[in-house]
Amino acid sequence: MPSRSPKFRPEAWLASVALIAICVISLGNVIVRYTTDASFAFTEEFSVFLLVILTFAGAAVAARNNQHIRIELVEHYLPPPALKGLFVLQWLIGVAVMGVTAWYGVTFAMQEYEWESLSPGLGLPNWIYVVWLPLMAVAIIFRMTQNLVDRLRGKKDPEVIHES
Repeated sequence: MPSRSPKFRPEAWLASVALIAICVISLGNVIVRYTTDASFAFTEEFSVFLLVILTFAGAAVAARNNQHIRIELVEHYLPPPALKGLFVLQWLIGVAVMGVTAWYGVTFAMQEYEWESLSPGLGLPNWIYVVWLPLMAVAIIFRMTQNLVDRLRGKKDPEVIHES
């Protein structure tokens, strides 16, 4: 089996840290709830925030590694010139969706900051949670662009075996 060189992906680390934090927070809350009949107030708020981070960070990793859901049948039967056009079309659609997400994420974060909205559970400024949405959307756009460049240069990804 050929070995691949390790890759440093900040999004992969961020997703891993978010998943570990969700597990630790949830486990701690369960233990405290069953031993004291009380629960931590912050667990749901932080868990939801970390789940959003985990989702977007994982999407950035998937975008870089060409692992997003798509219809590969069309890609397998197109001639190379048309295939490159399909790659660009896929990229344009992805950038449009993530661009809209980033735009509205920035607008939402700015509104939360200006209105000084506080989170319902802990009373923290809401913009702290919301600002991650446009940042992660931009990270996904960056990774999609890297993937497009690799695909246009003809770099082949290792065949992915889907276990279903």
